[in-house]
Amino acid sequence: MKILYISPRFEGGIGGHAFRVAEKLREQGYDVKLMQIPHIPIKKLKNPSFTIFGILKSLTNREKFDAVHAWNIPSAFVMKYVNSDKKILSVHGMYSEQIEVLHSKTTGILASKAELKAFKISNKLTTDSKTVQKNYQDKVGANFIYLPAPLDDKKFKNISEIKKKKNQVVYIGRDSYEKGIDILKNIESKINGKIIYCTDLPWEKTMEILKSSNVLIVPSRMESIPQVIKEAFYLKIPVVATNVGGVSEIVENEITGILIPPENPEKMIDAINNLLDDNLLMDKLTKNAFEFITKNFTWEVLLPKYIELYEN
Repeated sequence: MKILYISPRFEGGIGGHAFRVAEKLREQGYDVKLMQIPHIPIKKLKNPSFTIFGILKSLTNREKFDAVHAWNIPSAFVMKYVNSDKKILSVHGMYSEQIEVLHSKTTGILASKAELKAFKISNKLTTDSKTVQKNYQDKVGANFIYLPAPLDDKKFKNISEIKKKKNQVVYIGRDSYEKGIDILKNIESKINGKIIYCTDLPWEKTMEILKSSNVLIVPSRMESIPQVIKEAFYLKIPVVATNVGGVSEIVENEITGILIPPENPEKMIDAINNLLDDNLLMDKLTKNAFEFITKNFTWEVLLPKYIELYEN
């Protein structure tokens, strides 16, 4: 079976998810190609240039695929011109709401219209979050398949044994507004430990830093379900995260992690410092989180659902 993946990039976020799925499907004998599309690296031109160059590439290459899978809204407009009868679109988070926060209300309205067009292009819609699934159903009546992003536990075998660094707190993610990194930087002096920022490191190095830390902080203003939370769960690192998007689907307060309100610096300070001082709570959270992630989000559990998506 020949499958084409389309994404502005194939690392981090939804692009990284696409890359991991492609790797796993190839192991199962599927022929998965990643469409590499250039773009203009300027904020307001990035998505439009990606779409234009992608459409031109699709129109000049008429190779037939059994399925084409677009990984975010802009990719859907490239997918439209690919030679395939089966078109799948995956969305992490509420696209138009993210665009409105990052740009403007007017741009958000345009993004809402783009969403609807992208949905109509697609035969199937998927999301990694039950919250996003419900929100799109309520908002526009779109029917999304809930398809979580798996955690490949085998890759952690290559992560070295690392000694814990006392009271080390780690942030992992983009240096961008929606991730709330500015909130964390503003309270850094009030945290009873050292904060390490991993914004642009290779995955293996990032996981080594995560493994050496005492707490992962996810201060986001908006999210779907961050993969790094699942990675922290597997490595038994306690998580403090804002209750946004689908985060509460995996972080159950004082059971698998600590949930705090978004954009609340005082709550963030208290949650991090209290957790750093409470070894019993740390042990409880990491034990529960590890059991939760290995039971629900490994490839052994989720791979059959991905195969069903393409085969049926």
